[in-house]
Amino acid sequence: MTMRNRRLYSGDSPEAVQRDLLPLVDFQGIGRPLAEVERLIESSLLPHLMQYDQVGFQSMYNSIPEPGATLGARVALAHNQGVTNWQVSPGGATLEELCCESLCRLFQLSDRAGATFMYSGTYANQQALYLALHKRAELDGFNFGEEGISGFRDPSRLAILTSEDAHFSIDQSVRMLGLGEQSMIHLKVNANRQIDPGQLQRTLEELNGSKDVFCIVATAGTTSTGTIDPIGTLSEVAQQCGAWLHVDGAYGLSFSLLPEYQPRFHGIADADSITWDPHKQLGVPIPNSLLFLNDEQDFARMTLNSQYFNRASSHEPNPGLKSPPSTRPMSALPLVTSLLHQGMNEVMEKLRVPLVSIQQLAEHLATQDDFESWHEPETGILCFQHQPDHIADLDRNDLQTYIYESILSEGRRSISITQLDDAVVLRILVMSSRIEFADLLETIDDIRSSARNFGSKP
Repeated sequence: MTMRNRRLYSGDSPEAVQRDLLPLVDFQGIGRPLAEVERLIESSLLPHLMQYDQVGFQSMYNSIPEPGATLGARVALAHNQGVTNWQVSPGGATLEELCCESLCRLFQLSDRAGATFMYSGTYANQQALYLALHKRAELDGFNFGEEGISGFRDPSRLAILTSEDAHFSIDQSVRMLGLGEQSMIHLKVNANRQIDPGQLQRTLEELNGSKDVFCIVATAGTTSTGTIDPIGTLSEVAQQCGAWLHVDGAYGLSFSLLPEYQPRFHGIADADSITWDPHKQLGVPIPNSLLFLNDEQDFARMTLNSQYFNRASSHEPNPGLKSPPSTRPMSALPLVTSLLHQGMNEVMEKLRVPLVSIQQLAEHLATQDDFESWHEPETGILCFQHQPDHIADLDRNDLQTYIYESILSEGRRSISITQLDDAVVLRILVMSSRIEFADLLETIDDIRSSARNFGSKP
């Protein structure tokens, strides 16, 4: 299968894209017919949108909605339901609650577990840390929702431990919670980019007496490499030191649906909270994220009642009591219709495709003298460097950046770069089940071709 002549997007510069889009924001007193607006969108905007369904898209966590999800999204848009509570949508509120219950069973969480839909994984991570802080405050004898950070005798002692490869939304969360980045302690990772339990234990011993570790954040599928932290071991450590364990499974949790992958997620049912983004692998529209709690009663720490909305006397389904947004889209419907349409067997088969193709790529690069992989792939991501003999060691980071920019500018395929320690590395992510090993080999050919021009760059 060759995609060499298919463009993912126009390839135009930011300046050119902006010029094309200006007519779309030229608001006039007299409106235009819908047919004219549609033609304007087709000519001005669509050429610059990234085509996630093309096999050359191998860089980010995006996908085109699958048919079942499209049906649900179309119904949700047509009825524009807020699903905060029974008052605004009896069907929407009830469907979200039922969907969350079914998902808890699907992921084999405890009978006490519960979930809520969120606007993004970032907000799910933020709420999880808030709940962890709230629980810590209760142990110290006060209500965090009422007293806030000032309720702690010495807020500067509060600390969160996580991997140096954890998503930046964890850092954003401590900013939003008023803790500041000084509360974040990033743990060094092992050779395969996982939290090292020994390093974690040593860090806890070093912090004993000077810091109060109230939360440990594990990642099930890190952003850069897709690595899964040793959740079971981290859960045991968290229980021993009285910390809340949060698992950011925004990317990787889906793979726990595969029976052969479940051992890699050992202990996840013991986590206090888990983030998941179905919009990544499952092909459902954004926004579609969830926060799972091991004990659904912990959502009560988010509850706020009012006189006209979310009344305390109401006993009907009320998802709005579990998280801040008082306007909530019907995100559950596209996920429900997608899973109904595909069936879990097909979902699992699609999840296996990235795992197989990335493993094949890793095995292939191991036989190539001009490539070096930087980790053993655990999910659908592989990071590596292209290292041709004629490029000096000092230029290799610059070479990876040059290859990335060169390939992106051509518009025929999309890869990404990231930094692991001091190395800039190329990164391939397989999201679509349409991407085969042959498509990845074409990307490797393009990488080699781009590198040949490195010496002649201006």
